[in-house]
Amino acid sequence: MKKFIEKIIQGLFTVSGFVTSIAILLIVLFLFTEGMGLFKNKLVEDGYQLVVNKQNDVSTLSAEQIKDIFDGEITNWNEIGGNNREIVLFRLNDISNYFTDEELGAELEFVPEKISELIAQHPEMIGFIPQQYIDDAFKGKVLEAGKIGFSDIFLGKEWIPTATPVSFYGILPLVTGTLWVSLVAILLALPFGLAAAIYLAEMANHKMRNFLKPLIELLSGIPSVVYGFFGLIVIVPLVQKLFQLPVGETGLTGSIVLAIMALPTIITVSEDAMRNCPRSMREASLALGGSKWQTIYKIVIPYSISGITSAVVLGIGRAVGETMAVLMVTGNSAVIATSILQPLRTIPATIAAELGEAPDGGVHYQALFLLGIILFVITQIINSSVEYVSAKNKI
Repeated sequence: MKKFIEKIIQGLFTVSGFVTSIAILLIVLFLFTEGMGLFKNKLVEDGYQLVVNKQNDVSTLSAEQIKDIFDGEITNWNEIGGNNREIVLFRLNDISNYFTDEELGAELEFVPEKISELIAQHPEMIGFIPQQYIDDAFKGKVLEAGKIGFSDIFLGKEWIPTATPVSFYGILPLVTGTLWVSLVAILLALPFGLAAAIYLAEMANHKMRNFLKPLIELLSGIPSVVYGFFGLIVIVPLVQKLFQLPVGETGLTGSIVLAIMALPTIITVSEDAMRNCPRSMREASLALGGSKWQTIYKIVIPYSISGITSAVVLGIGRAVGETMAVLMVTGNSAVIATSILQPLRTIPATIAAELGEAPDGGVHYQALFLLGIILFVITQIINSSVEYVSAKNKI
């Protein structure tokens, strides 16, 4: 009977592990399927077309050119290889400026015909109109709109997912913001975390260790939004006043908050690794005339370097994946920051802020899933680096 129960338990563990592994693989597959679908979409907003007069020499436009035209930075067709004519913009809501309600029809049934006439009569005009109003009798020319390419995403410097007629999904501002905040957070947290771990493992007495260790571990259970609120109320004004900045919501503020959040993980894991150092090694060092500090940095730390490295990686993982706290204190500005004292935005904060507003299955929705893929890849690179460092140290 006992062996039968053990087999059942063993089978349950096996099935549980198999189901969990399959579930993880399916989640990763879903993530990649949704994210990579972004590259199947056109530059121009789905369901719309850019149209010009047939006499216009311009046949294709890049995303930057389209943006500059509709932002008024390009005002003449000769700036992009066309004739010397001033560009006139036309959107569907401008149609009442050219035609009366009677000409458009009681149920707008003449709108396609009137748009076609308007484009045919104005060689200087470029129209951004719904696809449904372009039929076989259309007298204008539809501009070729290329698909979103890898360079538009991975080398793009603008993240403007809701712009029309063309949106921008450049991830460089988000990647640089994530790296800025995460790296500075670890640089701030590591010395303090390591110092606290050394104190707890090597210097604190039994009562002090039993008092401080649960207190530090308790900090890990505080919700991130509480840390964000603390940063918003305390750290933001402090950073603003200290550096004489117009606003205190900067990358440095986010780094400080993340450093505080990463400290419990770094301290706890590092302290456990140090306490696993054999007592005989400590005693041998002291017997050879080594001081307390020499024993710590020449014996204990080198022996525990694998655990300390793991602690650092776990801290980086906490910083890279953090959402709410960063969203509250970094300024949420999707620009490439050249200084840690500038507002910025991270990948997790972008996903959290925009996923609820992105249409299901749309281009913006897929772009956010692509950000999830990038975050997944960054995490895998960090984990692989740690495995390499740990294996090298063991050798």
